[in-house]
Amino acid sequence: MTWLITGGAGYIGAHVVRAMAEAGERTVVYDDLSAGIAARVPEDVPLVTGSTLDGEKLARVLAEHEVTGVVHLAARKQVGESVERPLHYYRENVEGLRVLLEAVTEAEVGSFVFSSSAAVYGMPDVKLVTEETPCAPMSPYGETKLAGEWLVRATGRATGLSTASLRYFNVAGAARPELADTGVFNLVPMVFEKLTQDAAPHVFGDDYPTPDGTCVRDYIHVVDLAEAHVAAARALQAGPGRALTLNIGSGEGVSVREMIDRINAVTGYDRPPTVTARRPGDPARVVASAERAAAELGWKARHDVQDMITSAWQGWLRLHPEAART
Repeated sequence: MTWLITGGAGYIGAHVVRAMAEAGERTVVYDDLSAGIAARVPEDVPLVTGSTLDGEKLARVLAEHEVTGVVHLAARKQVGESVERPLHYYRENVEGLRVLLEAVTEAEVGSFVFSSSAAVYGMPDVKLVTEETPCAPMSPYGETKLAGEWLVRATGRATGLSTASLRYFNVAGAARPELADTGVFNLVPMVFEKLTQDAAPHVFGDDYPTPDGTCVRDYIHVVDLAEAHVAAARALQAGPGRALTLNIGSGEGVSVREMIDRINAVTGYDRPPTVTARRPGDPARVVASAERAAAELGWKARHDVQDMITSAWQGWLRLHPEAART
């Protein structure tokens, strides 16, 4: 099989390409490089620069490389930006997906893995989030991911396309320093940035109904996430006509304060956080049940939070050597 990886030059995408190669799968990367980095793509993997809104180019790529499966990661993913630019997010994330699915079905591609998000759940008031937990996204970004799931599922029902929608929780870590996340949009790099500036990390609210008053989240190592994509791809390949929706998380909750303490320990810094007001829309606890992924894919997260922080810090130091403690 040959798998087309859209967004394969991005942080998560590059890890998926790596995991696919290690599993012996052939891949082609399709990326507009608006956020992706070409150097992340291995030299022996074809890289095509293009937008998922370009149906003609997608059709050519699918045909030329005899693509038999697609892993679709290309998307805009900043929650705050999605609030400011909802039309842009719907165009890129939903219309781009529609165009891609049209090309996929016309090319008679058999399998499609969709990158979804825990953002589809919104503010779930449950101890563990299962795939049956009601979806109530709180941002245009989350809405586009839920709409994407609907579109993928409907296409599968209508055409026989095997599909899997993977709902990611909080991704961190790196397989190698050069593959680390270069964005500063998630907790771990946000804390790294503050420490590098010799500033206190921020905690948004410490009065939540949690053990230490700060929000609790489920963190998943990007290597584990990439391996989940391989497992999903192979499950679809082995079972034509399947339609899976799966949480991809560790099943363990870690509070914001605990994460900052662990980051301080790994990095050698000792900067207690500054507590500020809650951010609107932040739920107290969002932790995945990953039992369905284990049952359907035989997959389970292997890396812990310590691995995530340590590997992410090595990647950060590669770009910010001045942050090293002597």
